[in-house]
Amino acid sequence: MSDTETSAAANRRPIAARSNALIQRIAAALVRSGISPNAISVVSIAFAAAGAAALLYLPSPWNAWLCAAGIVLRLLCNLFDGMVAVEGGRQTPTGALYNEVPDRIADSLFIVALGVAAGQPWLGWLGALLAALTAYIRALGGAQGLAQDFRGPMAKPHRMWLMVLACLLAPLELHFLHSGYALLGAAAVIAAGSTLTCFTRLRAIALQLEARR
Repeated sequence: MSDTETSAAANRRPIAARSNALIQRIAAALVRSGISPNAISVVSIAFAAAGAAALLYLPSPWNAWLCAAGIVLRLLCNLFDGMVAVEGGRQTPTGALYNEVPDRIADSLFIVALGVAAGQPWLGWLGALLAALTAYIRALGGAQGLAQDFRGPMAKPHRMWLMVLACLLAPLELHFLHSGYALLGAAAVIAAGSTLTCFTRLRAIALQLEARR
């Protein structure tokens, strides 16, 4: 393994699903298809846009359930782009850009839509800003020569799976209880949890930098 590949592997988000046999077979098929990891990253934006639009413009229950499907498909793109690039040996000079920028766009689309659908657009915008800040702090640690820190409590997978759960529950809540707390609660937890994540990551970076002295 080259130094570049070693560095890339060390700064990957730990995902247990990479060891799943079915996931590995799908990734191998994608490698054989010739699709680039960068293209997979861009497709994740399309799934995010479709999921966010569904949440905002379709009637219940399909709006929330299709949004949940869009989130899962987006996360699968995030999984497979890295596997095609690293395990498949298809890394490109611009891979780091395609790995980060589509993620920030997809996060913002989903979280802003969540806030709007919950009736509190400001909360969606705040959550999107804080989510981007967690990624900035992670990258900042990497820029200081540290291993990138993917800790939570509200890292990207945590945010997205929380939103999936809220989207699955929201139509049931609306139908049986005639209330809409699932989406609002998820938006609030994402904002609060992302704030805490910023502090936990900053503190970890500060401690590691102090330890260098």
